[in-house]
Amino acid sequence: MAIAPADYIAGLAKGLAVLESFDTERQRLNATLAAQRAGLTRAAARRHLLTLAHLGYLETDGRYFWLAPKVLRFSGSYLASARLPRTVQPVLDRLAARAQASFSVAVLDADAVVVIARSVPPGAQTAPDWQGASLGDPAAPYVRGRWMAHGLHLGARLPAHATSTGRVLLAALPRAALTRWLAERSAASGALPRLTPYTVTEPQALRRILQQVRQEDHCVCSEEHELGVHAVAVPLRDMRGQTVAALNAVLSQQRLREGAITRELLPLLQDAALELRPLL
Repeated sequence: MAIAPADYIAGLAKGLAVLESFDTERQRLNATLAAQRAGLTRAAARRHLLTLAHLGYLETDGRYFWLAPKVLRFSGSYLASARLPRTVQPVLDRLAARAQASFSVAVLDADAVVVIARSVPPGAQTAPDWQGASLGDPAAPYVRGRWMAHGLHLGARLPAHATSTGRVLLAALPRAALTRWLAERSAASGALPRLTPYTVTEPQALRRILQQVRQEDHCVCSEEHELGVHAVAVPLRDMRGQTVAALNAVLSQQRLREGAITRELLPLLQDAALELRPLL
């Protein structure tokens, strides 16, 4: 959304930039790290950190700062009031129970997709604790591969170029917008971030994949975001034909070998997309 310079509140933008500096890679920041991540001076970052802590959005030990539970008010309010998550959740629950797989809906936000709704099969929560599983834990591949990608939760941000939902959403961008997106993400090194040995990082190679996604109207992505994770996604369109989100299913290596995508999951996803279209 464009905005007139006179209407732009720089202080608010800087405060939000500081909040956005916290992520899974850096859960705790001091003033120096926050300044580097938010593009501020150290003095400005320190003032914003102290103000956010005073307001209850951050906690601190006097040197480092980390997010406080109060920040969940924003996500909670979005999930409670936004139409899209409430519309798709019953369909996701039905799909998960029927197919015994994990289903998610995501939207595009800059270089990432954001999970706004998800569902796992009934009883999946009683499986070994995937959040606490390490890569060396024999149970970890079972839990992640069968139910969901590691760490997947509402609000999770996943790299758009290496995920099935991200590629579906990128494929829906106008060509000029996609060109800008690719140029901005690969400007520094000429390549997109590599997450596994299988990640496609060359912009032109990704462009060719996205062309195929447009033609086939779905995307299969295997082990490009995380080893052992395979997913298939389709676009969710409204009645005007605009892609508003992407719907995907995560499956195990065994189900992939058994042909579950073409035999079961892709038809389910396509039927769900048609069912949801009048509601979006």
